[in-house]
Amino acid sequence: MDKFVLGVIREGKVPPDFRVPLTPAQCVAVMNEFPHVRVVVQPSPIRKFKDEEYASLGIELKEDLSECDILIGVKEVPEEMLIPEKTYIFFSHTLKKQPHNARLLKSILEKKIRLIDYEPLRDTKGKRIIGFGRYAGIVGAYEGFRAYGLKHGLYNLKSPSLCADRKEMEMEMRKIELPSHFRLVVTGFGRVGNGAEEILKMLPLEKVSTKDFLTKKNDRPVFVHLDTQDYYERKVDGGFDKKDFYNNPEHYFSILHTYVKRADLYIACHLWAAGNPYLITQHDVEQHDWKCMVIADVSCDTNGPIAPTIRASKISDPFFGYHRLEHREVEFMNADAIGVMSIDNLPCELPKDASEDFGNELMEKVFPLLFGDDPDDIIWKATQTTLEGELTPHFEYLSDYVENA
Repeated sequence: MDKFVLGVIREGKVPPDFRVPLTPAQCVAVMNEFPHVRVVVQPSPIRKFKDEEYASLGIELKEDLSECDILIGVKEVPEEMLIPEKTYIFFSHTLKKQPHNARLLKSILEKKIRLIDYEPLRDTKGKRIIGFGRYAGIVGAYEGFRAYGLKHGLYNLKSPSLCADRKEMEMEMRKIELPSHFRLVVTGFGRVGNGAEEILKMLPLEKVSTKDFLTKKNDRPVFVHLDTQDYYERKVDGGFDKKDFYNNPEHYFSILHTYVKRADLYIACHLWAAGNPYLITQHDVEQHDWKCMVIADVSCDTNGPIAPTIRASKISDPFFGYHRLEHREVEFMNADAIGVMSIDNLPCELPKDASEDFGNELMEKVFPLLFGDDPDDIIWKATQTTLEGELTPHFEYLSDYVENA
């Protein structure tokens, strides 16, 4: 079997990302499970797992990674850090023709780099097999309750970024005190929504049906977890067909406001696609019966489906206010402001836990295909560029994107 040298690269994107694709222990596990693979790690002054932690387990630290066959990271690699004629694995954020990364993809092609992107790695049923979505949901739900406590002067939680790990963050949650009439709406399942529900299970919250949420008063904190069919209806008859919705989203409209207007907190974890009906509009939040004054938008589609999400917020400044009548940004504590949390890199707040979770998925679902047999061409289908400096057939739609970079 061919020998591989796998290099863990230093994250170079600004602002810095403290996550890693493989923890020190996982580097050892990779070499034990795949004896033909040797792992080397590029030193980094910023990553949450320190160089000494890798060295203490016998992992080789090496600045020059030119001997590596495959280079693996988390976020986009700055152009000047790219080594020509190598295979890279990272999130390139180019699949949707993101304008800010067109030049990066062009440089990858010019340097004849084979790029395998995490995002299009999918199983035979088309389901994504790896990502940080779970921790986006976990941290996003926590930040939502943090925002709710601040907005209503009930409690004050520490930022997750100031917690050593998830365990300390969960200890902070003991401070959460919810009124008996508290009501929460969550949208979306998958990695993100299920991650959010992990946090909800740690709180004194009762899960209720859609009918009960809309028709019954509660004397204890409750939440409802909505899927697509719960908040979209077909225009002609009020029905819903999943296949038809994905093929003809213009035939549907959102009824999400009927739930959220009755809530105290809304946590958005859904997947929304361009062309789908907007979910919460300016008109919705203007109404006199609108009650929800805190929205944690984990999905963070700015200037789109959720009107108050007018921008992404930062870990250092996570909350802002959206004036529900004037439709502009105001202070978070403004009486007429919906408090919004829209951090777009939530897993970075718990880099150790998120990295460990991600590395486990790599070892379980990706490395056996990368270093062994891949009968369903999972890796090939996620390969955007070749060592010949060309886009692969399934990513040729990016050609104009690259040409205009």
